[in-house]
Amino acid sequence: MEEIREYRKPVVEITNLYKSYGSNKVLDAFNLKLYEGENLVVMGKSGSGKSVMIKCLIGLEEPDSGSISIMGQAIKTLSREELDELRTEIGFLFQGSALYDSMSVRENLEFPLRRHTKKFGVIKDTTPLVMEALQNVGLAHAIDLMPNELSGGMKRRVALARTLILQPKIILYDEPTTGLDPITAKEIILLMKNIQQQYKTSSIIITHDVDCARVISNRMILLVDGTNYAEGTFDELKALKDEKVQAFFK
Repeated sequence: MEEIREYRKPVVEITNLYKSYGSNKVLDAFNLKLYEGENLVVMGKSGSGKSVMIKCLIGLEEPDSGSISIMGQAIKTLSREELDELRTEIGFLFQGSALYDSMSVRENLEFPLRRHTKKFGVIKDTTPLVMEALQNVGLAHAIDLMPNELSGGMKRRVALARTLILQPKIILYDEPTTGLDPITAKEIILLMKNIQQQYKTSSIIITHDVDCARVISNRMILLVDGTNYAEGTFDELKALKDEKVQAFFK
């Protein structure tokens, strides 16, 4: 793992991030580096600031202080248009994986292509791109189905295909296995691993799921009281005798 960090450049860098709501300090000098081609898991208890960190990262929340740079660009300095363009390089898979209920699977996947014409130009025939994304999640047969015809696991996979269609360099996963049965959760984890290998993506994965963290992470950050309390591989952290660290592995 040290080798990865030595030779690869960080694609996301968060330095000394502070964010409070009134007297509630949510992020307190939080630091994070995500390296090229790496799966970085961030674990923290509910209310530990994980979601706020992600919102700051994509510009939905403004931190009180600290800096964030994505692919070498400080997001504070970007115009709305530049930020929009940068967001096409970032894929999101959030809890609930909200698909548009009134659109078919095909239309759900076409939506980002139509919205971000700057990246791909105007595509007359979207079918090859839609099919490729669906094949990568094993759902080519579902192209004409409606969301209400899909199981929870299938919806999550379609949402992942929609994320992949813009060919992002970075993917942010927020609790990707929440609400899924153990077998489906395992399928999603393996899918995420395949995507990392196939697309060479760099990912930040927010999860409570210890099994997910064990299988997917190249490196982990444990978020305690708004700061990166401990960092290392799954095995390194599991071996630590620290009580606050051990609480994550029980």
